[in-house]
Amino acid sequence: MTRWLHHNSQDESGLHLPRILCLHGGRSNVRIFRAQCRALEKALRPWFRLCYAEAPFPSNPGPDVKSVYHAFGPFRTWIDSTNAILQDNDTGATGPVVGLLGFGQGAKICASRILEQQLLDQAVNSQSGLLPQFHFAILFAAQGPLVTLSPLSVQADIMRKMKSTLMHDNTACIDCEDGKTNLVLTRELIRIPMVHVHGRQDPSLEQHQKLLYEYFDPQYARVLESDSAHRAPLNPKDVATLVQEIKLLCASVSLRQVPVARDFLYSTL
Repeated sequence: MTRWLHHNSQDESGLHLPRILCLHGGRSNVRIFRAQCRALEKALRPWFRLCYAEAPFPSNPGPDVKSVYHAFGPFRTWIDSTNAILQDNDTGATGPVVGLLGFGQGAKICASRILEQQLLDQAVNSQSGLLPQFHFAILFAAQGPLVTLSPLSVQADIMRKMKSTLMHDNTACIDCEDGKTNLVLTRELIRIPMVHVHGRQDPSLEQHQKLLYEYFDPQYARVLESDSAHRAPLNPKDVATLVQEIKLLCASVSLRQVPVARDFLYSTL
C-alpha cells in the first residue's frame, strides 16, 4: 500500500487550498522529494498545498540519490499513488485535487495517469468519474515510455481507435492512387496543460525531450530549461521562473476547474 508522510511545515491554515499530488522519483522517497521541492513548496504555499505520496515497493537508492541523500533511506519505487489523497483527507485537508507533480519515475507515472484520464474521457460509457480528475501537471525530468496503469485505459484506447476507424476522419488519411483512403492511426497526444522542466546538464536530457515530442501536443506543453543536472529546481531564480510558468498554466485552465486564488495569478515573487 502506498504510504503518505505528513508535511509538518504546513500549518492548518492551508488545509482548504487546492492540492497538487507529488510523486517522487524512482529509488527515492517522500523525505528526499520534500527536501528537493522545499524552495518550490515555499513559493507556492500561499496558493497550493503539496500532498506527497510515497511509493510502496522497497528498492536500492538511485545513483543521484545515493550521492546526496545516502542517509535518507529506506528507498522506494512506484506503482500506486491515490491512497495519499485519502490519507491527506484524514488530516483535515478539504481542497480539491487539481494537479500532479512528479520527478523522474514519478513524472512518468504522472504523465501515464494523465494519458489514462484523457483516454477514459473519450471512451463510451466513461468510468473516469470514479477517479480524481487532474487539470494540469508539472513534470521534472520525465522519461518514457509511458505505462498502462489499469485495464480501463487499454479498453478506452481500443474504443477510441475503433471509433476513429469507423468515422474515417479524412484528416488522418492518405490518398491512394485509386481514389480510396487508408486510415493512419497515430499515437494519442496528451492535451492537458503541462510544464516540463529539463536540466541542460542532465545526462538523460535527450530522453526527456524524446518523451515530450512523442507524447505531448505542443499547444498544451510548456518547457522550462535550466543549467541544472538531474534534480528539482532549487536555485531561487529557477524556482521563480517555474512559479511564473505554473501561473501561466493555471491561467490556461478554467478557474472553475482550478479554484486558485486570483492573487496567485497576479502576484510577484
